[in-house]
Amino acid sequence: VSTQSTGKRINLSMENGKMSTAYDATVSDISLSTGEQDQRLLWRCDSWREEDVGGSPLPISLEVRKARLEEAFRTILECVGEDPTRGGLRETPARAAKSILFLTKGYEENVDLVVKNARFDEDYNEMVTVRDIEFYSLCEHHLIPFYGKIHIGYIPTGQVLGLSKLARIAEMFTRRLQNQERITKQIANAMIDAIKPSGVGVVVEATHMCMCMRGVQKSGAVTMTSTMMGTFLDDPRTRNEFLQFCRNR
Repeated sequence: VSTQSTGKRINLSMENGKMSTAYDATVSDISLSTGEQDQRLLWRCDSWREEDVGGSPLPISLEVRKARLEEAFRTILECVGEDPTRGGLRETPARAAKSILFLTKGYEENVDLVVKNARFDEDYNEMVTVRDIEFYSLCEHHLIPFYGKIHIGYIPTGQVLGLSKLARIAEMFTRRLQNQERITKQIANAMIDAIKPSGVGVVVEATHMCMCMRGVQKSGAVTMTSTMMGTFLDDPRTRNEFLQFCRNR
């Protein structure tokens, strides 16, 4: 892999069979020596109003990211006292790099790409609720999983959203380094941006492995968060109807 930049430079080289990297903080352009088109990430945040960090501002090719991740995971193995060259671990850096890229694939998506043309004109102004959307995410504080269910409700104002798109919006935000509070609000904001409903409600319930397998080690704890907007916030009857839908099993 070669790199060219009008700013700083990234260099990748092989030493003793291992990929090593040397790079500076700013890169304006990266190209592949194979001539393959560089696949850029969107690296955008869909909730600038909360000033959330939605991803690195640097567009880095997939191949460069994989190489750097593999080297990082190889270093982790060495630092915990393992031998990354032994049989069971020889391919672990590559597998772990592939895994972390999948678990954070939400950085490559935005609301427009997820929703596409699944906005439909419909004369319906009652509540729509999709409940028990399963999710898995990584805690940004410890890089340990948290998982649970998401409930989304909204009241349309002339347009409805394809039902699967609610689950895809949830997937986009949960496949990032996250905290539960941010996920809850980001999903609500995305629904407002997508179809401008008169109101949105989002409830997230999750088990955090950073509380179960380390730290306080309380395996029975469940964290609940909610965001209410529009009529869900202003009208207690609408809010209670939605929360009742969430509770019914």
